[in-house]
Amino acid sequence: MSLLSFNVMTRGGPMMWVLLALGATALVFFIERTLFLHRGQISAKAFVDGIKNILAKRRIVEALTVCEETPGPVAAVVKAALLHAHEDEARMRFAVQEAAIVEIPSLDRRLGSIAAIAQVAPLVGLLGTLLGFITTFAAFERDYATASALARGMWMALLSTAGSLMLAIPTRLAHHFLASRVRAIIRDIEWAGNEIMEYLVIEYRASAGQEEEKGP
Repeated sequence: MSLLSFNVMTRGGPMMWVLLALGATALVFFIERTLFLHRGQISAKAFVDGIKNILAKRRIVEALTVCEETPGPVAAVVKAALLHAHEDEARMRFAVQEAAIVEIPSLDRRLGSIAAIAQVAPLVGLLGTLLGFITTFAAFERDYATASALARGMWMALLSTAGSLMLAIPTRLAHHFLASRVRAIIRDIEWAGNEIMEYLVIEYRASAGQEEEKGP
């Protein structure tokens, strides 16, 4: 007997439909976030190394074009550093931090909603369980209470509990999975920002100075 069958949903009482709505919402959010994070996550080391190779040839416009064409926050942070490559280090660092501040909130979007659903689901199930008990005790009070009437309340109580746990457990795991992906991307952002700034300040500007000394 499937917990999503109409018969089971009806027996489980009104809270089962609330759980179904919460589950559908969590599923939509999870799919959207998974696709979004997948598009935005790149190999930060390979990307930064590629940008360094381009900069070593003094092709900063080409490097900016690569950043424009590459999706994700890592490329946006590297682009911010490149746009301020000829300014002082403090200004460059500020630009990189601003870019990170803009990008990071987009990574966390809807994770709070998924966590909230995981937390609320057991409470909804508990409410359904209490309603089931109330239905059962109400049947006891009636002189004509039958086994069917008593079973109706117990079905409501048990199915509400089971449904809430079946929603809360995978939703909690989904939130943990997405949060770990976000943390990994944030680490990549921090590493890429520091790495490209260090390259621009030390190597890129040093090579530019050497070229100027050689002159025409």
